[in-house]
Amino acid sequence: MNVIVHGGAGSTPEEPEARGAVLDEAARTGTNSATPVDAVCAAIRVLEASPRFNAGVGGAVQSDGIGRTDAGIMTDRREAGAACSMPGVTHAVEVARKVMEETPHVLLSGVHAVDFAADYGIGVEESLWSSRTRERWDESEPPEGGPREQLAWIEDRFGETDDSEGNELDHDTAEQSSASSDPWDHDTVGAVASDGDGVAAATSTGGRWLALAGRVGDVPQIGSGFYCTPAGGASATGAGEDIARVTLSRLAVSHLEDGATPQEAADRAIAEFEEVTDSTAGVIVCDRGGETGSAYNSELMQTKALG
Repeated sequence: MNVIVHGGAGSTPEEPEARGAVLDEAARTGTNSATPVDAVCAAIRVLEASPRFNAGVGGAVQSDGIGRTDAGIMTDRREAGAACSMPGVTHAVEVARKVMEETPHVLLSGVHAVDFAADYGIGVEESLWSSRTRERWDESEPPEGGPREQLAWIEDRFGETDDSEGNELDHDTAEQSSASSDPWDHDTVGAVASDGDGVAAATSTGGRWLALAGRVGDVPQIGSGFYCTPAGGASATGAGEDIARVTLSRLAVSHLEDGATPQEAADRAIAEFEEVTDSTAGVIVCDRGGETGSAYNSELMQTKALG
C-alpha cells in the first residue's frame, strides 16, 4: 500500500519534529491496511487523535465556543461521503466513510450527522478540547449575542481592512494576512492511498479558529478538500474559502488525468491557485500506480509518504 499524508499548510508549528513523528505513525498505519479506503481512514484516525493538529482532538473552536469537525472521503470509483458541523465527534473521517458506504447521500450535517454516527457506533459527545485550545479560547473574550454580533467581532479581530499605511486591503489579501499568521489555523489533515488497483483520498478538519458558528469550509466539499478518479486522488489544506472557490483537489486530479506526474499535478495546481487567489494552500497527490507528490505556497506543509 502506498500512502501519503499531510498535517496542514500554514505557518511553522510548534515542535515540528514531534508533529512529524505523528505523521510518520499515521503513514505507517495506513500502509498496513488492506484497502485504500482502510488506509486513508486508519492514517487520518491517528492524526484526529493527536492534539497537535486541527482535526478531532485539539481542533478549532467557532465563535460560540463549540468545536465542530468535518471530513470527506472519495474513491477512484467516485464513491463519496462527507459529514460536517459535528460537535463532539473526534473521528469525523469514520462518519464520512459510513455516509459513503451506508447511505445514498454524499453529505450529512450537524446534529443529524452526529445522530447518524451514534447509530453506527462511532464515538460522539466526546471532548475535543486540548490544553492549548482551552487556553486560547479563555483568552479570546468572544462577544455574547447572535450571529450578527459575533460576525462583527470576528471581522474586527481577523478581517483586517487597512494596511500599515491606511490603505484598504482587498478580500484575498486580508484573508491571507490574518490566516497565515496563525500557526494553528490550517492544520487540517489528509491522506491519499493506492494499492496499484484502487485509490482513495480523505481529509478531516476542525475548521478555522473563531469562524462564525456553523461555518463550513472546503474539507467536506467534493472537489475542494478531497477528490478522486481512476487517475488518482488529492487532499487539500489551507485557506478553505478560496480552496472551495477554486476546487483545488479537483484541479490537481485533472492534471493527473491530462498525463502529469503527481508532483507536476501538485505543482501546477498550487501555481494556478496562487495566481487566482493570492491565498495559501497545499495539496498532496497520489496516482493509481502509487507515485506521490505534494506542493504548497505557505510557510510550511509537513507530509510523509510511504509504500
